[in-house]
Amino acid sequence: MLVLSRKKDECIVINNDITIVVVEIRGDKVRLGVEAPKEVPVHRREVYDAIARGEPLDIQLGSPAQIPPSASNAAADQIPAGRSPGPEDSGPPTNDAIS
Repeated sequence: MLVLSRKKDECIVINNDITIVVVEIRGDKVRLGVEAPKEVPVHRREVYDAIARGEPLDIQLGSPAQIPPSASNAAADQIPAGRSPGPEDSGPPTNDAIS
């Protein structure tokens, strides 16, 4: 595993077409932005594992009442790679949001 140090607003480039940006560092949490071609799926590990297990979307993410506070950014995983979240991304995730 390659381990790199980055500061806020610094990037890592993978394969010339994927960019990882350190958006924010707050305490022990780091927020990352991912810019990638839309055909490249990008998921948090726990969402990826749920998909690999074949769990239906509603089990993976749950309804808003079922989502624990630690997973409050789950909807961000459903935003296509290479695009920033916008007002249309609010609300519960839908099945057509995962590629």
